[in-house]
Amino acid sequence: MYDISTRKRALAMVAQGRSLNSVSRETGISRAAIRSWRDRLEPRTRMAQPDHEPPADECAYAYLLGLYLGDGCISGHPRGIGYYLRIACANSWPGLIEACEITMRAINPTGCASRIQAQGYVSVVSYSRHWPYLFPQHGPGKKHERRIALDPWQQVIVETHPWEFIRGLIHSDGCRITNWTTRLVGGERKRYEYPRYFFTNLSADIIRLFTTALDQVGVEWKQANARNISIARKASVALMDAHVGPKY
Repeated sequence: MYDISTRKRALAMVAQGRSLNSVSRETGISRAAIRSWRDRLEPRTRMAQPDHEPPADECAYAYLLGLYLGDGCISGHPRGIGYYLRIACANSWPGLIEACEITMRAINPTGCASRIQAQGYVSVVSYSRHWPYLFPQHGPGKKHERRIALDPWQQVIVETHPWEFIRGLIHSDGCRITNWTTRLVGGERKRYEYPRYFFTNLSADIIRLFTTALDQVGVEWKQANARNISIARKASVALMDAHVGPKY
């Protein structure tokens, strides 16, 4: 019932940052009509525009970024009107599942998140139009098969909250375990146990982001192989225990 010029005028006003309410009042067009034109004609363009603010809760975002890089993915709504962020959490770690959902709600502008039980794990899911902007690492294919780099605004957040970023990565693709060895003491062989942290990821880029954050906070690490980082020195494990701790 509206001609093309009327639609373009209304959409141009929205693109200038005007709210749907103000555009509706000025033009006399219902908010539902303006919203449907915007969603149908420009969904991908709008998501690609750098007109979003970084999340207000930077601490929570750093943690969620670590979870996303480890076990997260973003997929589009079938009708192309938004996106789902999904993070897989093993059933063994109910505390992690709870922390993931709380953090996702804190970052999602709508404050929504839910859990979907699958075999052996829970998928924490949240819907928003903003996920591709908040996680620009989203793209086709597996993360380890494409380049992963932080945008400048993400880099600032990670450098400001490195421990939260490290904690998210460990909670997704890491673990704290107890190793043991034997030593000969006074002619008697004794068993000694010691804790250590491991981080495993197939992406060299994500491993580099992890080890860069470790360097920043003074944690010593070794690369066991192409996809495994080991933290075993007593002082470094103590730092990790103070700021990260085991999954729960």
